[in-house]
Amino acid sequence: MNDYAIFVKKFYLKSGIDLNLYKEAQMKRRMIALREKKGYATFIEYFKAMEADRGLYDEFLDRMTINVSEFYRNPVRWQQLETDILPELIRKSQGKLRVWSAACSTGEEPYSLAMLLSKHLSPAQFTITATDLDDVVIEKAKQGKYHERALVDLPPDFRQRYFTRRGDDYYITEDIKKLVTFKKHNLLADVYERNFDLIVCRNVLIYFTEEAKEKVYKSFHRSLRPGGVLFVGGTEQIFQPKRYGYKMKQSFFYEKFEE
Repeated sequence: MNDYAIFVKKFYLKSGIDLNLYKEAQMKRRMIALREKKGYATFIEYFKAMEADRGLYDEFLDRMTINVSEFYRNPVRWQQLETDILPELIRKSQGKLRVWSAACSTGEEPYSLAMLLSKHLSPAQFTITATDLDDVVIEKAKQGKYHERALVDLPPDFRQRYFTRRGDDYYITEDIKKLVTFKKHNLLADVYERNFDLIVCRNVLIYFTEEAKEKVYKSFHRSLRPGGVLFVGGTEQIFQPKRYGYKMKQSFFYEKFEE
């Protein structure tokens, strides 16, 4: 077994994260760059150092996961969500709309959902669960502190209403923060909650192997209520949605078959 394969096995035992389920070329390239930057000649040496230094381990986990996000990323899709998808979901919801932002990174996506839903519903009419496998980014998300560049695509009225500027940073207001519940969750290993009306998982699955994608699509399907919708990223179209129990509602929006 080569150095990298041993590392992958040891890392799985330590973290529960199976790097084999990520595209190897992309993942290995990222890992080699970080290992060399830290001055370790082999992955085994790097792993031993991570076992002794929690900060080094957290940094590795942060780099291994894909933590690039902005508010209202791809604004046209958010407009589609608001005008074409949400009205029907709200109509179908059983008194309370349940939304899951999966692999939420530093919180821009679930907070965008909170602002959007607040335009149409009272806080008592919806819940937002936001999950990620990285403890570090979850803590950042809970802080609600962002650089201006993360707000570039955000509607101006949302920026004005829901943020306070302090120096170069923008802080999201408490009334939006309290609408999102953050939890740790590994899409490739943990149990999925059920009965969501909307699952948003964008720009994450492109890094997974086909085997891992299939597992996640099927798990999302079980998590959605009949008629619920999965919202994916701009490079993540599902080419055979029927295979996983979905039908395309619009590009990047997939509805669970009514049962």
